[in-house]
Formats: sequence, structure tokens, C-alpha cells
Amino acid sequence: MAKKKKKKSPSSIALNKQARRNYEFVETFEAGLVLKGTEVKSLRQGLVSFMDGYINFKEGEAWLVGIHIAPYDHAGYTQHEPDRPRKLLLHAGEIEKLQTRVEQKGLTVVPVRLYFSRGKIKLEIALAKGRNVHNRKEELKRRDIARDTARQLADY
Repeated sequence: MAKKKKKKSPSSIALNKQARRNYEFVETFEAGLVLKGTEVKSLRQGLVSFMDGYINFKEGEAWLVGIHIAPYDHAGYTQHEPDRPRKLLLHAGEIEKLQTRVEQKGLTVVPVRLYFSRGKIKLEIALAKGRNVHNRKEELKRRDIARDTARQLADY
């Protein structure tokens, strides 16, 4: 009897925690990234910051802007630019769909997380609707109430 192979879940490099807090996700997509060698090595060390990252559309292409990938320590003279725009690898239909929904419905596309999938670095992006402060407070209240009830049920 042969053993079944376990499916490995993609190992996460970095997570944009502010995205889940500030946006309500409508739909998520997986995109590849065009990277340089030193960027890949730096990402393997987890040296990335999502602070002001967003997706921009130009001439039928999607670009990741505002993500900071720190320079790689052992690169020597062939260093990459930390804040350069990086091209996203998506199907033309996906780019068109995202671009039209952003233009028509006032939605935005935000980077959610970077991860390895079969040795390749992938970016999870989300079509999202911005939350206002009132919505965020309601979400916190709802989570607090759920946590309290779970505690009380556990004590009971």
C-alpha cells in the first residue's frame, strides 16, 4: 500500500496585517512577481515591509508599488533598488477584470501576503473595499463579545 503525499501548505514570507484591518476583501487572487536574484534572497530572509503597498495598473499591466524589500547583505556591487515598482504576473483577463472593477465600483487592490509556492514567490492580492472607523470599531466589539462568550462557555 503506497503512502499518500501530504500537500504542503505554502510557507508564508510576510503578511500585510493592516490590510485585513483597513479593508473588507471582496475577492482574492494569486500573482507571480518579476524579481531580481538579490530580492529573492532578501525575501528568503523575510526582509520585506508592506507599509504603503498598493497595486497600480499601467498599459494593461499590473505593478506592485510601495513595497520595501531590504537590500541583501552579501550581494556585493549588484544590489537591487529597495522601493522599485515590481511587475505582477497575472492573466490578461484577471488584469482587465481588476482594472474595470477598481475604476467602476471604487474598490482598490491591496497586497495581502507574500509566500512560497512550489519554490516560486507568489503574492496574494485582494480586491477590497475600504472600511471606515465606525466599521472597524463594530468589528472589534463583535470579536470581544465572541471571545467573552467562548470564555464563559469554557468555564461553564
